[in-house]
Amino acid sequence: MDQRIIDLYDRFTHGQLSRRDFMDRLAKVAGSATAAAALLPVLTNNYAQAAIVPDDDARLVIERVSYPAPGGEVKGYLVRLKEGAAKRPSVIVIHENRGLNPHIEDVTRRMALDGFLAFAPDLLTPLGGTPANEDQARDMIAKLDAGQTLANLVAAVDFLGKHELSNGKVGAVGFCWGGGKVNELAAASPALAAGVAYYGMQIPADKVAAIKAPLMLHYAGLDERVNAGIGAYKAALDAAGKTYEVHMYEGANHAFNNDTNTARYDKAAADLAWKRTVDFLNKNLS
Repeated sequence: MDQRIIDLYDRFTHGQLSRRDFMDRLAKVAGSATAAAALLPVLTNNYAQAAIVPDDDARLVIERVSYPAPGGEVKGYLVRLKEGAAKRPSVIVIHENRGLNPHIEDVTRRMALDGFLAFAPDLLTPLGGTPANEDQARDMIAKLDAGQTLANLVAAVDFLGKHELSNGKVGAVGFCWGGGKVNELAAASPALAAGVAYYGMQIPADKVAAIKAPLMLHYAGLDERVNAGIGAYKAALDAAGKTYEVHMYEGANHAFNNDTNTARYDKAAADLAWKRTVDFLNKNLS
């Protein structure tokens, strides 16, 4: 697919273009409004493809739970293996800017199958929870109170660390908007034991000194918007003596891990990043 089309869609999904402006520009690149309309099913997420791990997988225990946070209880999706260790390393899975949707629930199940107590908070809970319509979810994300959202994530670290099935060590992995939240959480929670950010926006240099957790940062080679901040972030991490590693996936687009999006999913990059992520989390949370 023409990279200009993918870049336009990225700008739309991150609030830089209205739907009307996006469709108008897409029609110009595609050649007509009809061609633009035909491209939409390829560009948008298809959640029918979400269940790499079925939501009734007999190996798993899946629960809808809530945890206490400063602004009130936050809902979430807790998954673990039925068999195995009594206590497990724990991982918070932080969703994209579409909320806790079927894809992120599936990613959480995958994390559980790799042996973690996996928990995906619905950070749209203060606004009523994640809606089925992803455009509505994206609009709601923009209305969240940033301070409250971060406080809710810090509370999630405490909740998971004290859970009876947790070994007390908590990591976080986040995607897109959630990747940026991993960077924020690493600076806000000294209890976080590891952070993995997939194509997430970086935090200001003056926040870096507070980071305690080792970080793994995955970036897509074609993601100019997010990649613009890598140099400054690395410089700040180095200056503060932080432990981190950066992996760049050349030729991959932003959201390359999202297998529900045909246009941007890159299986080779996603598989390699996942292996690195699981190895990193096992190393730092066991």
